[in-house]
Amino acid sequence: MIKVMIKRKAPKEKETELLSLITQLRSAASRQPGYISGETLHGTDKPEDYLVISIWDSDYFWKKWIATDERKEIQGKIDKLLGGPTEYEIYQYPRKTMTP
Repeated sequence: MIKVMIKRKAPKEKETELLSLITQLRSAASRQPGYISGETLHGTDKPEDYLVISIWDSDYFWKKWIATDERKEIQGKIDKLLGGPTEYEIYQYPRKTMTP
């Protein structure tokens, strides 16, 4: 399982439109194989910061999702709205190693 941290910055006046587009992305993602769940968080100290945590069975399914035309179209609207790129970081649980 992987968790994808999706980071964006949005001024207050663009919040409503951004959240609408994020909802569209999550709805589309939820229909994809390998999607588990997602949540959206808002910065408390930095209210312009938004963090989406998207959970997938594996990076294989995440990569298939980000290659879809539907995701690219909605993500393009987000990038245009915010005037900058979205940042992505992928995490997974550490693999347990066997010690002698």
